[in-house]
Amino acid sequence: MTLSAKTLLKSAALAIATVSTSAVVTAPATAQSRTSIAVANYEAAVVQSQAYQNAVNQMKTTYKADIDATNARATALQTEIKPLVDAYNVAVQQPGATQQTVQPQAQALQQKRNAGQRELAQLQQRVTLATAYVEEQVGKQLNAAIRAAMTAKKVDLVLQPQAVVAREPYVDITADIVAELNKLVPSAQIVPPAGWKPGQAQQQAPQQPAAAQPSGR
Repeated sequence: MTLSAKTLLKSAALAIATVSTSAVVTAPATAQSRTSIAVANYEAAVVQSQAYQNAVNQMKTTYKADIDATNARATALQTEIKPLVDAYNVAVQQPGATQQTVQPQAQALQQKRNAGQRELAQLQQRVTLATAYVEEQVGKQLNAAIRAAMTAKKVDLVLQPQAVVAREPYVDITADIVAELNKLVPSAQIVPPAGWKPGQAQQQAPQQPAAAQPSGR
């Protein structure tokens, strides 16, 4: 099992704001236009930002020992788990096999998998924490980037892709948000301060609206 940077970074929760799609803003028909509503993938915008991409490359070097140890242990775990998988497969293929008869093999397999996941999580803990720190640094400017992109594209409302049934390609302003993030966050640190925890900034600062209508609209 080869853990790419993307895989290693996947487990950390993104410290970014999201726009609520529960409220719908209505406007008079005369104010509507082809570009008044847009779609944006905020998570993708953070990951595609230059600061995030550069940080990922830096982490491959700074945390190489952690990544190599995780990869090596993941490979070893596959070898250790295989006999348990084989035993389970044999049990379920026996004539008259039931959930009760295969329970010992199933439990042994699940316990080994859970223990392996905990072990891998411990090995990549520093990478996971560093990733969350980078995401938080970029995410702090996400709202500002969204507002700037909305102003530039003359957009009144931004929805997330999962809230949209059908759309035209031109309504996606993710790339525009990425461009704004690149201006606002040219770089990010990959080593968190001592004692730093994910979400710390959000807990300490008062909550702000995820995205606002551009001024003067």
